[in-house]
Amino acid sequence: MKEIFHRFAVIVSGVAGSPSAFVGAIIVIFVWAFSGPAFGFSDTGQLVINTVTKIFTFLRVFLIKNTQNRDS
Repeated sequence: MKEIFHRFAVIVSGVAGSPSAFVGAIIVIFVWAFSGPAFGFSDTGQLVINTVTKIFTFLRVFLIKNTQNRDS
């Protein structure tokens, strides 16, 4: 299990640290920001984006810790 997570973490770290991932994140932010007025800044939309962001951040913490462990 440890080896599977290690391989997964290496792949995800490489993808998440790429310039294309950064550009993709910027595009998602702009789409979200400009779609707000179109949909009237609904509470459901805000709840969805907040939930997705929190889950992504929670999981990313473990990948960052794994990367730090590999560097030391």
